[in-house]
Amino acid sequence: MVHWSVGMKTKRFQAGAFVILAGLAGLLVWQQQAIEDWWRLRNYDAPAAVARLASEDTMTSEAERLFYVNHPDITSGGKFADNCPSGSEKTVVLGCYLSPDKGIYVYAVTDSRLDGVEQVTAAHETLHAAYRRLSSGERKKVDAMLVNYYQHGLTDQRVKDTIAAYKKSEPNDVVNEMHSVFGTEVPNLPAPLEQYYKQYFTDRAKVTAYTASYQAEFTGRQDQVAAYDTQLRAMKQQIEANEAQLDQQKVAIDNQNQQLQRERDQGQIAAYNSGVAGYNRSVDTYNALLASTKNLINQYNAIVAARNAIVLEEQQLAGELSGTSLPARE
Repeated sequence: MVHWSVGMKTKRFQAGAFVILAGLAGLLVWQQQAIEDWWRLRNYDAPAAVARLASEDTMTSEAERLFYVNHPDITSGGKFADNCPSGSEKTVVLGCYLSPDKGIYVYAVTDSRLDGVEQVTAAHETLHAAYRRLSSGERKKVDAMLVNYYQHGLTDQRVKDTIAAYKKSEPNDVVNEMHSVFGTEVPNLPAPLEQYYKQYFTDRAKVTAYTASYQAEFTGRQDQVAAYDTQLRAMKQQIEANEAQLDQQKVAIDNQNQQLQRERDQGQIAAYNSGVAGYNRSVDTYNALLASTKNLINQYNAIVAARNAIVLEEQQLAGELSGTSLPARE
């Protein structure tokens, strides 16, 4: 009996040791990500420009850690092109996240009209890193909130077009992109999503304000072009109407002139003299309308030049955001 009892104790001890080891293994797996993060951050000192982006985006400690773990690089030229495939993003950002946590690259934007692009890009790519780390249960819940908002709450046509572009180019990552786009570009989200994003930004409104700021550089120009186009259409109609009237007046003047010539040639001096005043009035009317039309044409051409200059500015800005202004790969 004693032998049996000791044997049982030994088995219980072995079973207890197995549970402890299993628990340690589980703990190690659970802490593996934290250990990896610690290793990547152990000697990392965020450059001032990188730290500035984290601060201006109001990143929480969690978001900042995700950002810094990827050793963000604000760069341009060949280095950016080598790391970020051209056209990898379909929204108004210039950057990329290399999964899993292999780097975040933000294009160095120097055009002051596009202030805010770097901030939104940093936030957008950090949210990609955050999405990758969601557990299957968390991701299922977050995906449901994102898709529900996309289907029933999203009204911004630009954002809708952005998601449509991702559906074509990256059909397997559409919800991942929604996660980054909605979090950085949509000012007002349903309460559950707002609460969710609080773990990454203490003041998400500041991030979406950056988006609105440089978007205004486009919408303002688009509105001005639209106003010019409306004005040009009206002016063109007036010019065409004037030109038609001038043609009619010229025909009438030519007829009057021929009549006066015949009267003079036939010695009908009284008739000729009585017709001269009317002829001169017709010529004066014609010349006044001609001068007015020329002035209108000059105004039209000036507005066309101003309109085209704005279109060129818009194309240049769009080129910077789409990456078409980036140097070609060698």
